Amino acid sequence: MTLHVPFRVVKRGGRKEMQLPEGAKQPRRADSTLVKALARAFRWKRMLESGEFATIAELAEREGIAPSYMTRVLRLTLLSPDIVVAILDGKQGPEVTLTQLLEPFTTHWCDQTDRFL
Repeated sequence: MTLHVPFRVVKRGGRKEMQLPEGAKQPRRADSTLVKALARAFRWKRMLESGEFATIAELAEREGIAPSYMTRVLRLTLLSPDIVVAILDGKQGPEVTLTQLLEPFTTHWCDQTDRFL
């Protein structure tokens, strides 16, 4: 007896994840890599806005990361609220990864929704 289970393995945020074929119901769960990046972005934004740190360079030095990476992560705070909620609920599109979100994207929320949801 041979049992055939159709699925494929994809890399998401450096981890391997099993994806079921189109049409198969797959339980959704939040992508911890995306959720962690969002949390860091909003935390850093709050720290900058409060005046705790005057520049991104100061904050990056304190956090021990490159200012360019921090700048790219901070851009996540420009995502539309619908996309942020979708990521937190694990309902973002299957192709949405942190790598993709760190690439330049439009600040128009309608265009973001078309691209990421």
